[in-house]
Amino acid sequence: MVVLDPGPDVEAHVRAVVSAVSGADSVRVLLTHHHGDHAGAVRALAERLDARVLGPAGDGVTDTLTDGRTIQTEVGSLVAVHTPGHTRDHLCYHWPEERALFAGDTLLGTGSTTWVADYPGCVADYLASLDRLRSLDLEVVYPTHGPPLTDPPPAIDRFDTHRRSRIAQVAEALERSPDAVAQDLLEEVYGTSLPQGMTSAALLSLDALVNHVRAAYPRKSPPSGDAGRQG
Repeated sequence: MVVLDPGPDVEAHVRAVVSAVSGADSVRVLLTHHHGDHAGAVRALAERLDARVLGPAGDGVTDTLTDGRTIQTEVGSLVAVHTPGHTRDHLCYHWPEERALFAGDTLLGTGSTTWVADYPGCVADYLASLDRLRSLDLEVVYPTHGPPLTDPPPAIDRFDTHRRSRIAQVAEALERSPDAVAQDLLEEVYGTSLPQGMTSAALLSLDALVNHVRAAYPRKSPPSGDAGRQG
């Protein structure tokens, strides 16, 4: 059996997972990425189950997975799909026999957005990862957070459309105010829709969007000569 994204290091939770797989001949722990809500319980489970830990390189992983690696289970194969964006090393797992995908945090079960602000270039990577998911033959997507997505193409499009609409908002704002930074754009982009306590996260997301827009549409250098110096 495989325990996929075992969750936080909470004792009652760890005991419940150990109990759920108690009848297995062998157990492996599989990670999509290393955020604590996904990977916190890795060490505790590995010790109690004498389990190998497979996933992106990082703390507790005994077998590093890369794109295309296949993990065999009693109900079919899981194929690692590199889907950077949420994190640089994020992996989804394709279950071809069931036309299914375990999506980690690339997609969520509700809404139209996930966290994309982890590293420079993450926005472009995320959009490319959504394109990668479109190329798979999927009937259902299982996000780590939220219910299954039973109609994958529109769900993928929903997350893509949201991200591109944010990019367009930021691009328009920077066209008007080329030197603006994330703090300057907060109210213009989010208005009154920002939930309480989410300002810091929104600023990080905006910073990633600003960097993406400036990388994709660099400002033109001023012309040489006196006219350029006078500008």
